[in-house]
Amino acid sequence: MKVLVTGGAGYLGSTTAKALEQAGHTPVVLDSLEVGPHAFVRDRAFYQGDIADRALVARVVEEHPDIEATIHMAAMILVPESVREPYRYYQNNVAKSLELFDTLTTLGRPRVLFSSSASLYATTEGFEVVEGDPTAPGSPYARTKQVIEWALQDLAAATDLRAVTLRYFNPIGSDPDLESGIYAKEPSHVLGQLVLAARGLKDAFTITGTDLPTRDGTGIRDYLHVWDLAQAHVAAVERFDTIIEAEGAPSAVLNIGTGSGTTVRELVATFEEVYGARVPVVEGPPRPGDAVGAFANVDKIRDVIGWEARLSVKEAIASALAWADKRESVLGYE
Repeated sequence: MKVLVTGGAGYLGSTTAKALEQAGHTPVVLDSLEVGPHAFVRDRAFYQGDIADRALVARVVEEHPDIEATIHMAAMILVPESVREPYRYYQNNVAKSLELFDTLTTLGRPRVLFSSSASLYATTEGFEVVEGDPTAPGSPYARTKQVIEWALQDLAAATDLRAVTLRYFNPIGSDPDLESGIYAKEPSHVLGQLVLAARGLKDAFTITGTDLPTRDGTGIRDYLHVWDLAQAHVAAVERFDTIIEAEGAPSAVLNIGTGSGTTVRELVATFEEVYGARVPVVEGPPRPGDAVGAFANVDKIRDVIGWEARLSVKEAIASALAWADKRESVLGYE
């Protein structure tokens, strides 16, 4: 199967493209390279440009008429930045996605697998969430994901478009061969921040929020190995029609997580265990837009397509540390 992957030069997109290849599929990458590095494209079919460029998307489909589905991963993703610059987030994440969806439908390529976010969910007692639980997105970033989900639901009801939305929880780690990972020099992701603090590249790791209504006062997350996340995309795109049929509707939502929650303090302790040394830690207030958190109920995705996470948080941490050692040789900088 040939699959268009928007944002395929990014951390998650490139890992998903690799997983598609290993499963015998052919990814075609569309990425602006405004964020993702060209090195992550490797030797895949690649088009540099904007997802809202209708002519470009039409050329991609013309040159690859056997594309059967699109995995839409291109997005701006930084929560604090979205609070500061909401217009950019709505323009890039929402408006441009609408152009992409309409173009794909017009071109007769209506299967869309959309990368959404668990940050949509309202805080629930016990913190476990199922797909039908209430949403209460707490940042412009999360609200852009909510709006796109609503748009896909409406478009699927009114047109030939069919949509499967994957609500990610918290991917961490690197692919097994260390060919991609977190690429920012100063990553905002929690695991990247821990690596920097552990190696003395910053003074300390900051736990943001310590009086939250969790078992130790820190945010709770469902930390998922990025390779498991990539495998979930492969399973979902291979069984796309099965998901839609099981839903009994033209669109569906699936959680992608491990099914268990880890607090930030617990993650720090696990990181120290894997790393073999203490990490300097300080405490601070929550960042603008931060959520208390949740973890996934994964019954639906397991029952419908047979996917479940197989790798541990410890394995994800070990892969992130190994990637940090190799990143310079892949990307050409420290």
